[in-house]
Amino acid sequence: MRFARCAHAGAEFSAVVTGASGEEVLHALRAGTTVLDLAGAGHDAAREAADWAVRSSPAVPVADVRLLPPLTPPSVRDFVTFEEHVEGVVQSVSGGAGVVPQWYEAPTFYFTNPHGLIGAHDDVPVPPGCRLFDFELEVAVVVGAPGANLSPRAAREHVFGYTVLNDFSARDLQGREMKVNLGPAKGKDSATALGPWVVTPEELETFRDDEGYLALELQAFVGDRRVGRDLLSNAGWTFEEMIAYASRGTWVRPGDVLGSGTCGNGGCLAELWGRHGAQEPPALAPGDVVRLEVEGIGALSNRVVAGPDLADLPVVPPARPRHPQRRRGAPPPTGTVEIAGTGTDEGER
Repeated sequence: MRFARCAHAGAEFSAVVTGASGEEVLHALRAGTTVLDLAGAGHDAAREAADWAVRSSPAVPVADVRLLPPLTPPSVRDFVTFEEHVEGVVQSVSGGAGVVPQWYEAPTFYFTNPHGLIGAHDDVPVPPGCRLFDFELEVAVVVGAPGANLSPRAAREHVFGYTVLNDFSARDLQGREMKVNLGPAKGKDSATALGPWVVTPEELETFRDDEGYLALELQAFVGDRRVGRDLLSNAGWTFEEMIAYASRGTWVRPGDVLGSGTCGNGGCLAELWGRHGAQEPPALAPGDVVRLEVEGIGALSNRVVAGPDLADLPVVPPARPRHPQRRRGAPPPTGTVEIAGTGTDEGER
């Protein structure tokens, strides 16, 4: 099953997708039913909803609608699971080399902005102040049942489906922010494309290899130029292992989105910059069209457009210097002796 969310004729609705690649049509679900609802209800309920939609709703060609992000997730975690990607990006963003030993110990992730999601064919503005704009080719899993402290084996029952994710990245902003050992913050905050739809697991089982990985082919194009190609099975962890780790000591909830992290072999420009020692291919610029294709799921195709000019936005000043004499309340009158240990300045102790 494939489920989408779209805008058509002034209304938004969720739908089941049928038809062969390039000839897909949408059948609207019951009014008010969302893909997030189906994720929480489970596959049997989703199948019943899909059957009803095909019987009861007219077919609308995908070409006639605007595809929205297929769901509004409660949270978006983005992992970094491809060793080849890490090698190249470390060289590009931080000037380092190799992969730190800690990467191999656990599938690290960060929380990204669920309010920054855009649809499969939406324009993406360059973030304010960014001069090194980049894409990232990923697959994401959508959680379909709540759980905590899951094992990887149990986590398979918590998968609702899969979709394509493009984690657009402001590499110059990211490089500055991560020197603070926190981030990536505004380096990743502006836009994440998600879609074109969510594909439920049974449609992809034929791609699963002997190690339990989904061996889907991933391709990235900027304009007519293919810049990246990899297999999802080159990730260091399976989605079940990512869900298990995300649930450790906490909960995953229906609709949570977990990105695989960027694939290797040109899954983003920064990896190639690190390997080439030069910004080739060049950073994304207004007019570029980024197309990401994932076998068995579908494609995202987003056009880069100019964003707000930093000079036109309100100024956020740099930090003010810490004054060594600044403390709570008014200073004591001259000549007053404070009780030992109650002052905040070295001269009062």
